Amino acid sequence: MTHPPTARTAPEETRVQPPVPVPAPGPERRTPWSATTDRMRVAATTEPGRLRVIGAVLALLVVAFGGVTALEVQDRAESANDVVEHSQPLSSHAADIFQSLAAADAAVTEGFLAGRKEPAGTRKEYDEAIGSTYKSLQAAASDTSASQESKDRIAELYEGLPRYVQLVERARANNRQGFPLGGAYLRYANEKMTEDLLPAAEDLYGAETERLGRDRDDARTWPFLSTGLGLVTLGALYWAQRRDYRRTNRVFNRGLLLATAASTVVLLWLAVGHTVARAELRDADVHGQRSLDVLNTARIGSLKARANENLALVARGSVLTPEGKDKYETGFTTEMKELRQQLEKAEKLAEDTTGKSPVKGALAATEEWQRSHDAARESENSGRYKEAREKISQSKKSSYKRVGLELGDARENEEGQFLAAARSGRGALSPLPFGAALLALLGAGAAIAGVNRRVSEYR
Repeated sequence: MTHPPTARTAPEETRVQPPVPVPAPGPERRTPWSATTDRMRVAATTEPGRLRVIGAVLALLVVAFGGVTALEVQDRAESANDVVEHSQPLSSHAADIFQSLAAADAAVTEGFLAGRKEPAGTRKEYDEAIGSTYKSLQAAASDTSASQESKDRIAELYEGLPRYVQLVERARANNRQGFPLGGAYLRYANEKMTEDLLPAAEDLYGAETERLGRDRDDARTWPFLSTGLGLVTLGALYWAQRRDYRRTNRVFNRGLLLATAASTVVLLWLAVGHTVARAELRDADVHGQRSLDVLNTARIGSLKARANENLALVARGSVLTPEGKDKYETGFTTEMKELRQQLEKAEKLAEDTTGKSPVKGALAATEEWQRSHDAARESENSGRYKEAREKISQSKKSSYKRVGLELGDARENEEGQFLAAARSGRGALSPLPFGAALLALLGAGAAIAGVNRRVSEYR
């Protein structure tokens, strides 16, 4: 059997492989960002492209200037509004709490000075002072913007005031029955007032007065960022118009001129408005709040002096200082000295006759009160206790009462001046944020329109 011949094949390792085709180089793949960048680069090499870039930058600067101005001034306006609507009312409530507590303590000692039967008028004064204290506490607690420190002091007063009232009622009950224990309870009540309640009220007043100062300072802080950005914007607009003039020999570009006018108005409004606000808020501080601080301190001092004067006659030297002196007489002397100093300071701070007149009246009444007290002490030292008590009681109806009335008139005048100046300062800032934003949009639109006017000439 025969077989067909087979073809011999080359070994596998000697076979020739066909060449692999190499693709021809194509265009480089580009990202959208690089394509956009190239188009902008090409556009910027032509005058129309440059003008569009200049218009965009000018519009951005004008809008940024208006926006930053609106934000900065709005912040100052809110601080000025806090001065009028929150800080000052809270400070006033704190001062009222302080005064009402001192008035209650003075009134209850007046009742003991009258003997076993407390006069109806004195009891009414005490009840009104306690009621006023609770009312002012409620007003202060209802303001949610109060600091945590102020809330703690308010809570402390809410807790301590009922205990004081309870001690007073026990003192009255014993006094009506002629028990000497009534005087002891009265001294305990006075200690509660002077060592716990009045210090807490003073801390509350100090905290709210400090907060009032911070809000006032925040409102008066100069808006440096807005001012600087405004100057940069005006400089850029000037450069763009000068460039336009040098290339076209055209003196005015209405759009850029309008943008410059709008930016200039915003910058001038910012400078003038903030200067007026700073001046008014400073006036509110110097001729309002500082005087109020002094007058409040003077009034509280007069109330504390009256309480010490009454207690000195009730205790009759039974309570001594570590130096062996009559505690309440020493307290009276100290408070009267402080009262005179505060009244003299208030007279210097008062800026007009309306403010000075009641302070002078209070000073004259204080001197008369001191003379009545000295006469009463002389009668007491001579053993004429009833006569001394009558002189002290008489001074309440004349000199002491006049001190309170004059200080009330002075405080009302200074508070009115403070509010008038603070509201004027707030009014100088209030319309500026909206006006700056509106003018900025107008200026940006005008800048773009002015540049587009030149671009259209190249078509």
